[in-house]
Amino acid sequence: MSKLPFKAELSVKPNVLAFFDEPTNTFSYVVKDPASNACAVVDSVMEIDYAAGRLSLHGADKIINYIRSQNLELQWIIETHVHADHLSAAPYIQEKLGGKIGIGAEITTVQNTFGKIFNEGTDFCRDGSQFDQLFNDGDEYMVGELRCHALHTPGHTPACMTHIMGDAGFIGDTLFMPDGGSARADFPGGDAKILYQSIQRILSMPDDLRLFMCHDYMPNGRDVEYQTTVKKQREHNIHVHQGVSEADFVAMREKRDATLGMPRLILPSLQINMRAGHLPNADTNDVVYLKLPLNLL
Repeated sequence: MSKLPFKAELSVKPNVLAFFDEPTNTFSYVVKDPASNACAVVDSVMEIDYAAGRLSLHGADKIINYIRSQNLELQWIIETHVHADHLSAAPYIQEKLGGKIGIGAEITTVQNTFGKIFNEGTDFCRDGSQFDQLFNDGDEYMVGELRCHALHTPGHTPACMTHIMGDAGFIGDTLFMPDGGSARADFPGGDAKILYQSIQRILSMPDDLRLFMCHDYMPNGRDVEYQTTVKKQREHNIHVHQGVSEADFVAMREKRDATLGMPRLILPSLQINMRAGHLPNADTNDVVYLKLPLNLL
C-alpha cells in the first residue's frame, strides 16, 4: 500500500450522501463526520435556464432540507475548483446554514485570467477575498472531529484541489469513473502534462481510498455512478491506467481536447463561480447582467 503524504485515518469512514444534478451531470455531496453532527458540502449546484435568464436553487434546497432533517451542523462548503459547467450555490447554502466557503489558493490565477476575459472593472477583487478560506497544498481543516486534507491537483484548472476526508477523496474533475477517463486540460490555465502528474499523485494513494466524482456522463449507456477506489482507477481507467506514460497521456489528451466544444454553461458559470457563487453587481437599473464575450474562448 502506498503512503499518503500526511497522516490520515483511513479507518475513519465519513457518511457520504450524493445529490445528482441531471442537466449538468454534476454530483454534490454532504459529508458527515461519523463522530459528531458536523458536516461539509462539496460542489453545490445552482440551476440556470440560460435562454430565459432564470436561476433556480431547487437542488440546493434539497441539500439544505437534508442537513436540517438530520440536525447536522454545516461547517464547510467546499469548491474543488472553479467549475465551467455549472453554477455554485455556495452563498445561498451559507446564508441558510452557515459554514465557511473554501477553494484552492490558485483561485487568484483564475480570477486574473477570467477577469481580463470578461473585462471586469476594479470592483472585482482578484485576491480570492470572495471566499472564506483559500487552501494551499497540504493544508488541514476539521469537520467536527474529522481531520481533512487539501491537496493541490492542478491541470484541469490551476485551482483544482483534492480533498481527503477520512477514507473519502473528493477529486473534482481530475478523473471520471474508470470507464470515463480523465478531465479535459485545454481551458485557460489548464495543462495536460500537469494533469497527468496530479493524477499520478492521486493514484499513488492507498488502494482502498474511496474516490468520489464530480461528474458522470454514463459511457455506453450504463447507469449513473459516482464512487470508485484508487485501486480501480489505477487498474482500469481508460486514459491513465498503470503503464500509460506521461507522453502517451499528453498526446491522447491534447488530441481529444481539440475535438471538444465548450461546455454549454461555461460563460455564466465562470463569471459567477470566480466570485464564490455570488452574482455580479446589479446595473444602474438594479438588474444583474452576465457578459457574452465573442470569439475569445
